Amino acid sequence: MKLESAGILIDLRPIGERDAVARVFTRDFGVMCGVMRAAQIAKKNIPLVGQVGIATWNARLDTQLGTFHWEAEKNLAAVLMIDGKKLAQMNSAFALISALLPEREGYSSLYDETLEFLHELSVPSGAGDAYLRWEINFLRELGYALDLSRCASCGESENLNYLSPRTGRAVCDNCAAPYLDKVYKLPLNPDITMRFISHVCESQGVDVPIARRILIK
Repeated sequence: MKLESAGILIDLRPIGERDAVARVFTRDFGVMCGVMRAAQIAKKNIPLVGQVGIATWNARLDTQLGTFHWEAEKNLAAVLMIDGKKLAQMNSAFALISALLPEREGYSSLYDETLEFLHELSVPSGAGDAYLRWEINFLRELGYALDLSRCASCGESENLNYLSPRTGRAVCDNCAAPYLDKVYKLPLNPDITMRFISHVCESQGVDVPIARRILIK
């Protein structure tokens, strides 16, 4: 069996003395896992987390781990090595993808948004709210779309200063008044989205990745 797609190398872990187990977030097949032969001893075309390229995955059976042939085209993480905050944001995004997306299920829109997010991070002037936008899109792909367009209770489109933790929808000042100890105060920030991420992780039976926890410290 052979699969090929554009992808982002999101995780690389040593196995033995020569090889590594890699996770590649591909545009056509979602997250794919496989072995990269001689990844630890390569002298050229060295695979690195944050590279964008073409992944070719081969296995005799669909259920096998398989092996990767990886052709890197660009390393979008290279310029992030001198910026700890941006590097932490990239690592958090990659860790969430690895932990919460099922293998070999296509997420082409999220792939494109992740690629755009990495390009924004690589701009020297700064990425602004790039990570927060990415995480909101990530939650949407997982079925937790946040709706800030109108009040979840009365439909009002003004004075939307709160967010319902149950529905992920905005709540106006009047409707939120009796529940101020329960609703989240807008605007959105990584602390608020972290609460939804924690809920997703709990529902899937996994721990919140350490890389994501670091962002709220």
